[in-house]
Order: sequence, then C-alpha cells, then structure tokens
Amino acid sequence: MTHKLLQATLFAVLSLFIGAQVFAQQDVIDKRQKLMKEQSAASKAIKAAVETKDYATIEAKAKDIVGTADKIVESFPKGSTKGKTKAKDDIWAKPDEFSNNAKNLKKAASELADAAKAKDPGIDVKVKALGEVCSGCHKANRAEKYSE
Repeated sequence: MTHKLLQATLFAVLSLFIGAQVFAQQDVIDKRQKLMKEQSAASKAIKAAVETKDYATIEAKAKDIVGTADKIVESFPKGSTKGKTKAKDDIWAKPDEFSNNAKNLKKAASELADAAKAKDPGIDVKVKALGEVCSGCHKANRAEKYSE
C-alpha cells in the first residue's frame, strides 16, 4: 500500500512540474507574440501614414519599433520551442544571426524615425528598408505553421 501511495504521489508531483513547465513556456510565447503584434501594428500604421505624409505618426511608430527591437532576443529564450509558436529552431542554432537581425531592425527603424523627423521626401526608401529587415528575419526564423 505504501509503495502505491508513493508512486501516486510521485506521479502527481511530476505531473504538476511538467504542467508548470508547459504553462511557463506558453506564457513566454504569448508575451513574445504580443511584442510581435505590437511591431506589426506599428508597421501597418507607418505604411498608412506614408500614404498621407503624416511624418509625426511615422516617427512615433518607428520609435515604438526601436523600443521593442531591444526586447526581441530576450523574448526567445532557449528552449521556448514547444507550444503555439512558429519560431524555427534556427533562432537558437544561430543566435548571433538572430541577434544581428534584431540590431538591424533597430537601426532601420531609427533611420526611418530620423527621416520622418526631417520630413525627408524620400522616406519610402527607409520604409522599404524596414520592411525588408522584418521580412528577412521572418523568412529565416518563422515557420508557416505552429509547432503544436
């Protein structure tokens, strides 16, 4: 009887531990997806503002992206590959490349903010450069389907 009680207790503890790990990992994934959705919303706002030459909005949204770019790498801690995520293993297999992508994003967004502040009529080039950084990173590091 004691042996079965011990087994049941051990099973319950392991189940709780595994459940907590899965929950914690999904929490990390949810936070990074929120971050990426914020960046996507800022990017869409920039595209709309370019149409109307709303330089103030372009500058503000580009600065939002600059602020979130620093959070990208930390939003992908090693091992956060299971759950509802499209993150590819290359993120962790090639961490320097991934980190450089985040730095390139920050640089492109900063240059766009500067161009908007100066009301540069050639701002479309900076918007395109920002879009290329985003899509390049997504192509390299985001799968088409969730890993679940």
